Amino acid sequence: MIGSSVGPPAVDAAGYQALRTLVRHRLGIELGDGKQALVAARVTRRLRATGTTVLADYLRLLDQDGDELVQLLDAISTNTTSFWREPRAFQLCDQAVRAWLGAGQRRFRLWSAAASTGMEAYTLAILMAENGAAAHDCAILCTDISTRVLEACRAGIYDLRAVEPVAADLRRKYFAALGGQVQASPDLRRMLTVNRLNLNRPPFPMRGPLDVIFCRNVMIYFPIEVRQALLDECVRLLRPGGLLLIGAAESLSGLRHPLASIAPAAFRK
Repeated sequence: MIGSSVGPPAVDAAGYQALRTLVRHRLGIELGDGKQALVAARVTRRLRATGTTVLADYLRLLDQDGDELVQLLDAISTNTTSFWREPRAFQLCDQAVRAWLGAGQRRFRLWSAAASTGMEAYTLAILMAENGAAAHDCAILCTDISTRVLEACRAGIYDLRAVEPVAADLRRKYFAALGGQVQASPDLRRMLTVNRLNLNRPPFPMRGPLDVIFCRNVMIYFPIEVRQALLDECVRLLRPGGLLLIGAAESLSGLRHPLASIAPAAFRK
């Protein structure tokens, strides 16, 4: 039951439903039926960390304390990311930026909407450095709801295994050894602006226009009304001709938008 003491079953079926409702309302994230055991174990750890003895009290805490809500999100999120993940998206971005450079464009604005620990954003920064856009007015906005992953994004420090997808010559060029890890170069880090943002709370504070939006592998966690509101904001922020890249397993099916599909998971305004 919701009011039962910490310890199995700290989060039973009724408690899980109450938690799902709160997370959906506050974060827009849909916790699936099959995730109860995983979520229950991690919520139990947060109960202990906060000194809360019953789930009902913890749910009240979540409703009142935004910081604890983010702590819970950090606990239940996998934050899966990697350098050059789904490389076709980066190829399309690179091709577009090179074409814009050739046409005389000298200002570039990109957004990594669910930046996690920054591997997507630093991949973009490497692309911008390699294609020449970084020599001009180039900025990459990195957002996430999780303060923990944003701290990692801002630092740009990664284990050696994490940077293995980066070509050896690019690793030598853009990363410096830091103990048993590596850190992205100051030039790459200067391109990034890192801010917390809840994608479930449009309208967003950015005004645009943006050239490229990477909003990948995040819509799948949202119900359709949240996906629609998020897509509406992406459309608003994109400049005419700008690109929206979503995850390879995602689709805009069932959503209203004026975008033209140019490749799987790639759209142009």
